[in-house]
Amino acid sequence: MRYCRIEVAKQAYNFSIAHFTIFSATSREDLHGHNFQVECELEAPVGDDGLMFDYAIIKRTLKELCDAIDEKTILPERSPHLTLGARDGYLSAEFDGETLLFLARDVMTLPVANTTVEEFSNYFLDKIVSHPALEGRGVREVLVKVSSSPGQRGVSCWKDPNRHPNQKGENA
Repeated sequence: MRYCRIEVAKQAYNFSIAHFTIFSATSREDLHGHNFQVECELEAPVGDDGLMFDYAIIKRTLKELCDAIDEKTILPERSPHLTLGARDGYLSAEFDGETLLFLARDVMTLPVANTTVEEFSNYFLDKIVSHPALEGRGVREVLVKVSSSPGQRGVSCWKDPNRHPNQKGENA
């Protein structure tokens, strides 16, 4: 069986958000924004027809994920130092004795510990790996890269735990 790696990286896979990184129980950045870029690489078998599979699945998924968080303030649901709640019709974020209030329509919370490129790349990776359309496609590796500026990115990788070496002596 032949394997190939597809890299999907287009200008359209981007999102602009406001966020702040939390460094400790008493230290965080001021609220600010970034324009992020997302890339994805997949490794899977190539069929007799010369195709891995219709990777438009990945392109649509990346675009949908980016669009869902674009132009939002992103807050982490799993931070040990930030408590999210509601107050007077606003989403509240409690940090080190401060209360930050946000209009609910402007905020999206994500199941991450911090709003960093490391966490964003893992968030996107989880969504892609668990996508039902990839089931049974033989995908054995997925990488997701999220960059906040040139030369600064987080990369998360998933490898099929059941993957075996191929006939040519490749290491698993």
